Amino acid sequence: MIPNTVYYVISAVLVLGVLIGISMMSKVKSANSGNTLSAVCALAAILVVMYNAEILTAWQAWLGIAIGAVIGLFGAVKVKMIEMPQAVALLNGLGGLASALVAILTIAQVTDATPNKLFALYTGALALVVGFVTFTGSLVAAGKLHKLLPQKPVVWPAHSAIVAVTLIATAAVVVIAPECMWLISVLSAFFGMAFAIRVGGADMPITISLLNSLSGVAGGIAGIAVGDPLLVAIGGIVGASGLLLTQIMCKAMNRSLLSILLGGKAKKAAAPSVKAEEKVQAKTEEPAGVTVDTVLNTAKKVMIVPGYGMALAQAQSAVKSLSDKLEASGVEVKFAIHPVAGRMPGHMNVLLCEVDVPYDKLYEMEAVNGEFAECDAAIIIGANDVVNPAANTAEGTPIYGMPVLNAAEAKNVIVCNFDTKPGYAGVPNPLYEAPNTILMLGDAKETVAQLTAAIGAAAASAEEKADTVSVGSVLGSAKKVMIVPGYGMALAQAQSAVKSLSDKLEASGVEVKFAIHPVAGRMPGHMNVLLCEVDVPYDKLYEMEAVNGEFAECDAAIIIGANDVVNPAANTAEGTPIYGMPVLNAAEAKNVIVCNFDTKPGYAGVPNPLYEAPNTILMLGDAKETVAQLIAAF
Repeated sequence: MIPNTVYYVISAVLVLGVLIGISMMSKVKSANSGNTLSAVCALAAILVVMYNAEILTAWQAWLGIAIGAVIGLFGAVKVKMIEMPQAVALLNGLGGLASALVAILTIAQVTDATPNKLFALYTGALALVVGFVTFTGSLVAAGKLHKLLPQKPVVWPAHSAIVAVTLIATAAVVVIAPECMWLISVLSAFFGMAFAIRVGGADMPITISLLNSLSGVAGGIAGIAVGDPLLVAIGGIVGASGLLLTQIMCKAMNRSLLSILLGGKAKKAAAPSVKAEEKVQAKTEEPAGVTVDTVLNTAKKVMIVPGYGMALAQAQSAVKSLSDKLEASGVEVKFAIHPVAGRMPGHMNVLLCEVDVPYDKLYEMEAVNGEFAECDAAIIIGANDVVNPAANTAEGTPIYGMPVLNAAEAKNVIVCNFDTKPGYAGVPNPLYEAPNTILMLGDAKETVAQLTAAIGAAAASAEEKADTVSVGSVLGSAKKVMIVPGYGMALAQAQSAVKSLSDKLEASGVEVKFAIHPVAGRMPGHMNVLLCEVDVPYDKLYEMEAVNGEFAECDAAIIIGANDVVNPAANTAEGTPIYGMPVLNAAEAKNVIVCNFDTKPGYAGVPNPLYEAPNTILMLGDAKETVAQLIAAF
């Protein structure tokens, strides 16, 4: 056992390490290191506590650690970024459950001979309450986020009275009979479920932040119950940081935490005079004299507003391509991030940084809201309530008084949302009917790809225009298409765009197959891994031997970043590195569309005559962009 003074010093050092790690997370360059430092300190804290409790040699403890590590690693690999909010909610719940189990053991060990018996009972009971409230509340939050439970508020008859009675009953049992841990557990678990079930999806980021705080509070109280200052300190850090974040987000929504948790029903906004379907039909055409092409090709400053719809469509890569192409055209681009956009704090930041959008281009609402009036275009991607001007005028609605992004003040507004239905708050968005708004409805990944393809389109040469028309006619009339991926697809990270192209072709009744050369890429199965990563069905991936005889039947072969593996010179150019190498017979297709970066020879250094064939259409440049142009062409 470690002497108390030494244990306190070690605890202080580990807590300081966690705090330094949290501080480092505020900067992009040091965020990963900060996360690692905090994790290492947390692991060290576990080992120190085990040593101090003289259970370092207990195999049961190591078995528990091993099981937890396996589950954690499995989750880290399997959980998709879009599922991170519910994963965070679940982890909050597990933290609460751990504290509740510690409390149960603490109460169970109390006897008449226990020193400070009442203190142990009351701290244990309090930890039990907070732990189970956090556990069940987090399970409900995760269920709502994962669509296992209704995402809209669920309000029972006399809901507020039920919650109040449960809270009073729980407090009474804790005060009168703290040793009745099973009754306390049931009441607390029910209370957690009751308060979380009536929180709507739009308020879920604040709820998760609060539950995160409660998990820390539960841990801190459990630390008091077992007399461990290290657990108290770490729990206090989590509780305080979560509570601060909750307050910041409540302030950003101009709502009190109590109003969110009580889920009070506000009056619904007046129904729009036009049905949603009619609005979509009416707004599918651009306003007179204004087109996406002219707006984007004449813009000097553009603000991009991401929302939860971007996360649902997994369109962040397409958004990055759009931003890059705008900047390459000399446009100033900024991202405006609303504090409650998405389903957890920082959701949009995480998704955009995942695709290497520079962090210094992400601006908080307060820092950038005054700049919308200077913007030639505001591009909204899957955002609704956070840009809804009705928040300033529609009294009695859930969003009234909530600060929103002033996207409506931009000279032009391009909306890439799935439809024009109200957001989670249920308030119709007048922005959709504004005269300066262009609606690009549907899957955000596809509509953003169309925006990217529109940039520079007006300046295309006659030859390029002819190619575009040719591409549209080829793909529009095709019955069978073979897609040939190569290393250039990997370099451009174009696999998501290729999946979108394949989906659109199939939706048009085209038979699509992927022809995989065994040495395409930089490792065996490289193309298979990339395509399966974006959910291309494995049964659509064909090895060369199985599909090479079908190219002659194809209306089009689309080559994405492949060169040597489709080079017909392998059959004729004696003395070259590829002579005699089996290649894919893409040249035999009726039409060949090449989406390569340029026409330079591949790694073998052998010029590719396919580029000059009369049935070849060249779509040169970044594969992600050229594939987006293909999608937009038919």
